[in-house]
Amino acid sequence: LQGIFVLGLPYALLHSGYSGLFLIILAAALCCHTGKILIACLYEESDEGQLVRVRDTYEEVANACCKKLSPNLGGIVVSVTQVMELIMTCILYLVVSGNLLSHSFPSVPVTERTWSVVAFVTLLPCVFIKTLKTVSKLSQLCSLVHFIIILVVMTYCLTQIHQWSWAKFRLSIEFEDFLVSVGVIIFSYTSQIFLPTLEGNMKNPGEFRCMLNWTHFLACVLKTTFALAAFLTWGEDTKEVITDNLPSFLQTLVNLCLLTKALLSYPLPFFAATEILHVGISRGNHPNYRSPLFALAVRGSFLLFTLLLATFIPHFALLMGLTGSVTGAAMTFLLPSLFHLKLKWRKLSFLEKCADISVFVLGFLCSLAGIVCSIKGLLEVFG
Repeated sequence: LQGIFVLGLPYALLHSGYSGLFLIILAAALCCHTGKILIACLYEESDEGQLVRVRDTYEEVANACCKKLSPNLGGIVVSVTQVMELIMTCILYLVVSGNLLSHSFPSVPVTERTWSVVAFVTLLPCVFIKTLKTVSKLSQLCSLVHFIIILVVMTYCLTQIHQWSWAKFRLSIEFEDFLVSVGVIIFSYTSQIFLPTLEGNMKNPGEFRCMLNWTHFLACVLKTTFALAAFLTWGEDTKEVITDNLPSFLQTLVNLCLLTKALLSYPLPFFAATEILHVGISRGNHPNYRSPLFALAVRGSFLLFTLLLATFIPHFALLMGLTGSVTGAAMTFLLPSLFHLKLKWRKLSFLEKCADISVFVLGFLCSLAGIVCSIKGLLEVFG
């Protein structure tokens, strides 16, 4: 909930004004709600009235909802959406790596695309990652680097507190820019694809709801504080990646830390996506699809694919907005509320049904409008 994409939130406030602050809070509340109802879909009531966990994954929930149409249709839709989100996440890490290298070494006559290729070369060892144990060690280092980055940016912002002015906030906003900001904010909260596994591995799953409340509350406070402090410091000059606003003596240091974090973050979505792809392809009994060489080919092809897209769409905020609008909204708002209504309709109260329907409609409208505006923004950039 506190990944590298938090750095895009001040830019989202630039285009959404006061409503952006409300959106950060609203997104936290809605994401917390959909996380709870998604986990509720994993359980069914036994004859004795006890809740029993009968499903383990997001895909199994989807299959249960679509079993009358096709036994595996729901799982395929969810898997495709998951892979899309993970691909976009990997691409964003490459895009932001190119951006960071470009701003760290401005005297070097190299484009951001070329810097993304340089970052790609350092990620080639990812094709040899076979277990989550390696990924977890990299993620521990990633968390430490992230803490250092946020501390440095916040400390600098607090030294500029005498320049802060609420007049920097917009009262009027451009509708299209606002919708892109919605996608950015949604994407910064997405975590639903990990929740079934997380809840299943908790020592006391009964504490899941309490844990979700506290983590989303703290994430909301930290996001709001960070985005607000950064925007009040730079106002209209706020850039897509907020570290680009830092003075040169800090920018190079922080950008190199961010680069380290981005490269350390890449293996997790990369590993998750390639595992889904490999399992999906090798479901048959053909021995060629189960060989280590084939798995290596899948990982290598995926790595190269993310590089190609990163070089064609090198725009951090627009790409993050598009991702949040497409896969983020689907996995976070649309599917959990739809599955909850389908599986629990008879047991839900009127207010619970209204809440789920409202979340679904709101998520659909935001997703549709965000997709249109993000694509339009990308077309304008390329045009």
